[in-house]
Amino acid sequence: MKISILTLFPEMYEGFLNTSIIKKARLKELVEIECIDIRSFTTNKHNRVDDYPFGGGQGLVMAVQPVLDALNSVKQENSYTLISSPKGTTFNQKKARELSLKDHIIFICGHYEGIDDRILNYVDEEISIGDYILTGGELASMVISDAIVRLLDGVIKEASHQDESFEEHRLEYPQYTRPLIYDGIEVPDVLLSGHHEEIRKYRLKESLRQTWHKRPDLFIKEPLNEEETKMMIEILKEEMKKG
Repeated sequence: MKISILTLFPEMYEGFLNTSIIKKARLKELVEIECIDIRSFTTNKHNRVDDYPFGGGQGLVMAVQPVLDALNSVKQENSYTLISSPKGTTFNQKKARELSLKDHIIFICGHYEGIDDRILNYVDEEISIGDYILTGGELASMVISDAIVRLLDGVIKEASHQDESFEEHRLEYPQYTRPLIYDGIEVPDVLLSGHHEEIRKYRLKESLRQTWHKRPDLFIKEPLNEEETKMMIEILKEEMKKG
């Protein structure tokens, strides 16, 4: 996979590209990530990339010319172009898996008061990482890129993300490591039993409990199966006893 990021601030990606999973994936040549400086495509003598909005209003709007020229410099037949926008489709794990199957993804990172709306004629999808406003699209592109890259074959073990939150519309079960007891809080005995089936049942039940407490809306997206229904009845009885 190749990811091209069109930005006014390529220096923001230095740490992102050279740490953790992204660095490992790049070194293994499982992904190629390039940052394209939109400012280098300006045609005016002052290298301005923005101007005042027609009709008045606050702030400055990025001009379409340098953005489109930057896009055309990297766009290919198999490219899929995204632009971060609070008006876009909300990004989630399902969308991450969908995008991880693309050969070439291009991110257009807006800034200031956004980009001249005519750029949308050259974009495949507007995408949002949540109902809040960021200074620019750079952080959104990092979030989405990280979620996509970790799903690529060979980046991490498949088993490592099969049980993660949102993969099956359930939150992940609690995880523990050494020491066995910390500040008087012990690791659940079942995790030390070595009984794989009991551990599986415990983790499933705790996954359901986490989902019930923190994201009950996920049950609407994926109804309970027979085993989960029995466990949820147990969970509700336990919760009632707690008062």
